Amino acid sequence: MKYLNVKKALAAWQDLQPLSDKDRERLSRRFTVDFNYNSNHIEGNTLTYGQTEILLLFGKVIGEADVRDVQEMTASNVGLRMMTEEAAMKDIPLTQNFIRTLHKTILREDYTVYRDLPGGLQTSYVIHAGQYKTRPNSVITRYGYRFEYASPEETPGLMNDLVEWYNAAEQEEKLSPVELAALFHYRYIRIHPFEDGNGRIARLMVNYILSRHNYPMIVVRSRKKSEYLEALHQTDLEVGPVPSDGAHADIKDIRPFMKYFNDLVATEMYNYVLFVSEKNENVWWYDGERIVFRTPNYAKILNAMLTQPTLTIADMKEGTGISVTAIQKLLDQLISKKYVERGEKDGSWRVFVTQ
Repeated sequence: MKYLNVKKALAAWQDLQPLSDKDRERLSRRFTVDFNYNSNHIEGNTLTYGQTEILLLFGKVIGEADVRDVQEMTASNVGLRMMTEEAAMKDIPLTQNFIRTLHKTILREDYTVYRDLPGGLQTSYVIHAGQYKTRPNSVITRYGYRFEYASPEETPGLMNDLVEWYNAAEQEEKLSPVELAALFHYRYIRIHPFEDGNGRIARLMVNYILSRHNYPMIVVRSRKKSEYLEALHQTDLEVGPVPSDGAHADIKDIRPFMKYFNDLVATEMYNYVLFVSEKNENVWWYDGERIVFRTPNYAKILNAMLTQPTLTIADMKEGTGISVTAIQKLLDQLISKKYVERGEKDGSWRVFVTQ
């Protein structure tokens, strides 16, 4: 898809409108799992894709799972719904209060972080949900140096500038929705207004902006985290280290991130087009990846699992006409890729690829 750009992808997407109720539901279910899984996985959440799907779509926890990760993923989905509802109210301008409320929603409550210091000493500090930071924050880049974000004293004023700029820029319509979303993301990240959760809020706000302008929402895939961070890093090098410069960057200043973001939006949007329009029994999807099975036997087994989750291999042989040996090889492939798994207690098949 190297030839693809946002304009072509958007045209293909608009040609499919209006979507049927069935296709809207399929896309909604897929996006719910993909967005929450990836946005949290980027930040270290340990739930698998399958665990995330079962949790968010069916309210169940399968296998071993960290309680905090489960709570974080559940709160993330509440934040996603809250953001989507707010974006639909297009006559209401963006406010700092909404951003802080969104942050409080995904963090849920204040909590204490403990850090070990050299010499065996320990320090601690409180992460405040829904409140701007009260202590400086920074990051050690993969190149080994410390990169500072806006100070606690600067943050309220810079956030006020950010929100005022966004509302004015949206009304002026000089920037496209994709440019608005990319520039907002970059400016926001350079402020880093909260003590935790800034990346998750930035990715929610990107989709808030796209959704307000009738663009499909997108997912920053955790498997491509390095590309995402590198685009931000290269942009930081062009803008410079002063936080207020980054917080007031112009569209011409963020060329590396803008290129990355354009490619991301075009790819995600075109994949939605394929997901809705492509009708092929051998084409399935898993976490934003298009999977083309080399034999229709995969589809036969997957459809049998979806129809009757408690199937045994003997049942599959009878229902599909595929030999036991072939079924076992195909199952090994599906399980190794995490496209399916079998419940330990009830023996039912769980299918995580979709059509």
